[in-house]
Amino acid sequence: MSNGSGTSSRPGNPGPVPDSEPEGGAGAEPARGSTSSAPAERARPRVQWKALAQRYGALFALIVLFIYNAVDTPFFLTQQSLLFIQLRQAAPIAIVAVGMAIVIGTAGIDLSVGSVMAIAGQVGATLVLHDHPFVVAIIAALLVSALCGLFNGTLVAWFGVQPIIATLILFIAGRGIAQLITGGELQPLANPHFQWIGLARPFGVPAQVIIALLVTVVAWLVMKLTVYGRQVLAVGGNETASRLAGLPAARVKLWAYVTSAVLAGLVGLITVSATSASDANNTGVGMELDAIAAVAVAGTPLTGGKVTIWGAVVGAVMLKLLQNTLITHGITKEVAQMIEGAVIVVALWLQRPEA
Repeated sequence: MSNGSGTSSRPGNPGPVPDSEPEGGAGAEPARGSTSSAPAERARPRVQWKALAQRYGALFALIVLFIYNAVDTPFFLTQQSLLFIQLRQAAPIAIVAVGMAIVIGTAGIDLSVGSVMAIAGQVGATLVLHDHPFVVAIIAALLVSALCGLFNGTLVAWFGVQPIIATLILFIAGRGIAQLITGGELQPLANPHFQWIGLARPFGVPAQVIIALLVTVVAWLVMKLTVYGRQVLAVGGNETASRLAGLPAARVKLWAYVTSAVLAGLVGLITVSATSASDANNTGVGMELDAIAAVAVAGTPLTGGKVTIWGAVVGAVMLKLLQNTLITHGITKEVAQMIEGAVIVVALWLQRPEA
């Protein structure tokens, strides 16, 4: 039953055997398996590259920007440039980004941080200007910030309001509250004790840089070592499953918003202290976008279930260095903001789920 020249005969095996059959006869099956697994083998490096880009992309960009400025920007590698320009400007964003990262870890968002900064700054400055002790002013400002976070968290956790809507309320109303406190007027400050967190230089380092480092370390330890840290990831990953497992999902989300607001209030105090004036109209404007961008470029998915504290800080420093680099080299602020937006788009593109 030969089919022609495409066959050959083997000794001891009656009948033709196709020339293309591998030795052993049954070897055709592994051949099919190896062919079908080829796309998976090719896909694996791409998936690994994407995971690395998500996790270390912001750090890699920061290193590249640092090297570029070290080579091309005059006086970049000086204490004045690194500590009192780059890190000093990035520290407030980093502090707010830490709180934002925890909120995003619960699958939420906080658009009110800029307004909370303004409220806390006005409360603290007003109390100091009315001859209250600076400690009382700072504590009162942070307590008011906590109440703002409690408001946001209550709407989200207990009333089921979408986070973007719940925090949008305070984003709009909070700025008005801050303006009412001072009548919308600029209040100059001259209290060295109150302004320590914005103007002091312990050990030759700006106070806000030290505060940012302490906040980052504490937040990282909380997320890494405590039950609450694991609960944030569980709630953000699957809130329904976490509730069924007995986790206090509402309380976890509530504390996330309180934490974010308190850190925003702290930065509000730093801001009015550093500028020696309380300005309800401008304090914290755009901070919510800077903090969200810092978290996003660090590879943290905005869908929740993951928190990268150090990544948020790296993202804040990288974006501020990128902005300063562009402006230093003659790029207008408007164009620099467009380029920053493109960087964020790339970061979000890397986070897209595989089809």
